[in-house]
Parts: sequence; C-alpha cells; structure tokens
Amino acid sequence: MPAQRFIDQLNAQIGNEFAAHQQYLACAIHYETLTMPQMAAFFYTQALEERDHAMMMVQYLLDQDAQVEIPGVEAPINKFADVVEPVQLALEQERRVTGQVNELTKIAREEADFASDQFMQWFIKEQVEEVSTMSDLLAVVTRSKDVEAVEEYVAREQGDPGSDPTAPRVAGS
Repeated sequence: MPAQRFIDQLNAQIGNEFAAHQQYLACAIHYETLTMPQMAAFFYTQALEERDHAMMMVQYLLDQDAQVEIPGVEAPINKFADVVEPVQLALEQERRVTGQVNELTKIAREEADFASDQFMQWFIKEQVEEVSTMSDLLAVVTRSKDVEAVEEYVAREQGDPGSDPTAPRVAGS
C-alpha cells in the first residue's frame, strides 16, 4: 500500500489533471471560434491526455487498494485576447504540473514508497515532453501572427505519436 502522504497528494493531483483537462477544452474551443481547426484539434487531444493522466492515477490507487477521492476543480479561463495567450497559459500549466509531479516523486522517495516512485517515473518523462511541446508551440505562435503558418506547423509537427506501451493503464479502458 502506498504511503498515506502519497495517496493524499495523488488524489489532489487527480483534481489538477482534471482541471488541466477542462482548461485545454477551453483552449480548444477558443481556437474553434477562430476557425483554427489544427490548433483546436491539438488542444482537444491535449485535453484527452490530461483526462487519461487523471485516470491512470485513479487506476494506480485502485490497484493499490487505496482510497480514491475525486476533488472538484475551479472553472477554467475561457476568454483569451489572441492566439498566443492560450499557449502561454498551457506552458505555465505544464511547468506547474512538472513541479507537482516532482513533488509527488519526492514524497514517494521520502516515504520509501518504491512502487509509487516507480509509478511516477513515466509522468516525469511525460512532463519533459509536454513542456518542450508547449515551448516550441509558443515560439511559433509568438513569432508568426499568420494563422495559416501556425496551422501548418501544428499539422506537420503534432501528428499522431501513437500509443506509449510504457504508459500506466487508464482506469475504465
């Protein structure tokens, strides 16, 4: 059984992941209203990834016979000034999540909770990718105010990466 401190923090992180899911939906809808289908599709995909991250955490707790508590989340930001602002927000969010993942790993290690430490390793790798992706996307949308160029970049660079066989199992799948 995981350490109670880890369980408590992982339950909180489940809420953070669901909040990220909702925020990315709001970003996707913003791009839908601007008729930017590639950016909208990118953020819809990101939203599903965040939901899956939450459900991976749920499954881990279920597998460990630990209590799962789904917390409520704050409403996402729904209004953006331009095409850049949602990506800036997404990068800030990914950096914040990286800190949260690192804190969870630290707790697992402090508690000598080796299974939870191992579980968190995939999320550490995932956050490196997420921050890099959002950093690159922010550079592109900041540099290019041309909507077609942004859409072309997203279509070219954000194709289907396929599934990751090392990813934790998603609850309900």
